[in-house]
Amino acid sequence: MSTPEFHDPRLTEQRNPRTQAIDVAPSLDIVDLMNAEDRLVPEAVHACRTEIARAVDLVVDAFHAKGRLVYVGAGTSGRLGVLDATECPPTFGTSPEMVVGIIAGGLPALTRSQEGAEDDTAAAVHDLNAHGVSAKDVVLGIAASGTTPYVRAALGRAQRVGAKTVLLTCSEPPPDVAGACDVAIVVRAGPEVLTGSTRLKAGTATKLVLNTITTAAMIRLGKAYGNLMVDLMAWSEKLKDRGERIVMEACRVDRARARRAVEDAGGSVKLAVVMVRRGVDREAARRLLDEAGGLVRRAAGDPPPVS
Repeated sequence: MSTPEFHDPRLTEQRNPRTQAIDVAPSLDIVDLMNAEDRLVPEAVHACRTEIARAVDLVVDAFHAKGRLVYVGAGTSGRLGVLDATECPPTFGTSPEMVVGIIAGGLPALTRSQEGAEDDTAAAVHDLNAHGVSAKDVVLGIAASGTTPYVRAALGRAQRVGAKTVLLTCSEPPPDVAGACDVAIVVRAGPEVLTGSTRLKAGTATKLVLNTITTAAMIRLGKAYGNLMVDLMAWSEKLKDRGERIVMEACRVDRARARRAVEDAGGSVKLAVVMVRRGVDREAARRLLDEAGGLVRRAAGDPPPVS
């Protein structure tokens, strides 16, 4: 029997038999149905753990070579890439150029749908060229359906300039696209609660994977001390409070001592921790960190256990 013309082979475009009566369900049942589907996502992400770890290694290598992680996507996928890139500087003290988000349609697409932008392959090439993508970078294309023309063109351009490429998708990608990438992460979370609405499970899966890649890469670079995110700059009141609490926790000192240390470190929590734990000034702490490859544990010893 031939496949009906309305049947789309892409997993994200298929109908979900478990939610086919959702349009007549009361609110609590809708919530339960959505929650049941959402619980499938973490396991689907876990099944891709090897590929995700390989992507992390590529990103770490790129960072060591002064390269970047460049996200490319359209619609929800593009917005999630831009979101993750935007959150790296305040969380890890990185420069805005270290993790970059490119979305089809440009900045206007962040707040308003740009119809047709995902099909503009020439724009994808132009956007990568405008960002100066080179062989030092990792380009991570995000395409929930695995077929977004903008993302495919961007990955192709990245490969031509020698960049490492990663594809993140929630549906089986075309073999030629997946085969051309250094890593293909295919999160099989299944059909959406509402057919084709990839801001749901596919969006959740994408956020989980991007969180994991950048967080793991930053940890590998020495942005954490134990599970404390020490590589932040205490500039806002919220971050000043957080930085002081981190120094208090890592060094077992009171608030006043932690505050002085952060101030003496010019706002750098990472330097403040080394200064207090090793009893040295800022320049000596900086030398110790440089000698330790930026890893606080090597420069200051093991952190105290969680109390």
